[in-house]
Amino acid sequence: MTAQEYLSRAYRMEQQVESKLQQIEALRSMAESLTNCIGTEPVSHTRNVTSMQDTVNKIVEEEKNLNDQIDALVEIKKEIAGTIAQVTNVTYRLILEKRHLCFQMWEQIAYDMNYSIRSVQTKYGEALKVVNAILSENQARSAQMNG
Repeated sequence: MTAQEYLSRAYRMEQQVESKLQQIEALRSMAESLTNCIGTEPVSHTRNVTSMQDTVNKIVEEEKNLNDQIDALVEIKKEIAGTIAQVTNVTYRLILEKRHLCFQMWEQIAYDMNYSIRSVQTKYGEALKVVNAILSENQARSAQMNG
């Protein structure tokens, strides 16, 4: 796995969490509209209460899945932050944090750091080489401990 792929895992996971949040919000909205419709109808003794319970159960299940994804995202961010913390160059480290932990666009990073976009991207490329070396070193150390 390249440094770019390694560092980008959090962004993809964050997108998955956002997608799951949108899905849950849509389910809640549907459940609320169903509740409102049922509340305005005349009382019927044959109302299908189990269908509403099934909907609530699905929402609860999706929320549990979301919590699991959030836990995984936090762990990935912790791991990535630990790797970035090993980068000794403060500028490289800051660019990596802004890009891969805060998910900032190049323009924002350049503005915040008072650099041109091209300069930030050049420094980012250099920072990726440092992260590749760190990942290789960590992998070799892990293999040595296990073998």
